[in-house]
Amino acid sequence: MDTRTLGQGLRVSAIGLGCMGMTHGYGPAADRGEMIALIRSAVDRGVTLFDTAQVYGPFDNEELVGEALEPVRDRVVIATKFGLRVDGQGRQVQDSRPDEIRASVEGSLRRLRTETIDLLYQHRVDPDVPIEDVAERRRT
Repeated sequence: MDTRTLGQGLRVSAIGLGCMGMTHGYGPAADRGEMIALIRSAVDRGVTLFDTAQVYGPFDNEELVGEALEPVRDRVVIATKFGLRVDGQGRQVQDSRPDEIRASVEGSLRRLRTETIDLLYQHRVDPDVPIEDVAERRRT
């Protein structure tokens, strides 16, 4: 499989697997066991980039991807997103406040069964939060 370099040296397969449709967006969620097998088969064929987000499901997709990739975590790159959350009525709401980003990342790490998110990006630009606040690096 050909590879590409993202940013400052993140090497990924030229073909990535977007996992949204496995649990969200295109009808009922697919069979979990079949989707885990599909993801692992993609790894066996050289795919190293897997994309998900907390709002896919919500949360179900990251849990699926985390379970599927846990045994091969050292061989793959996981991309997920922040900036959308699900409110009490089940609606997706833009929210890129720094505290929300932190909570989103902490939840994603748990669901993905990993200590590191390789590629984290903003799902939608939040017009209510200055981009400087979104991009600011904070030490805790």
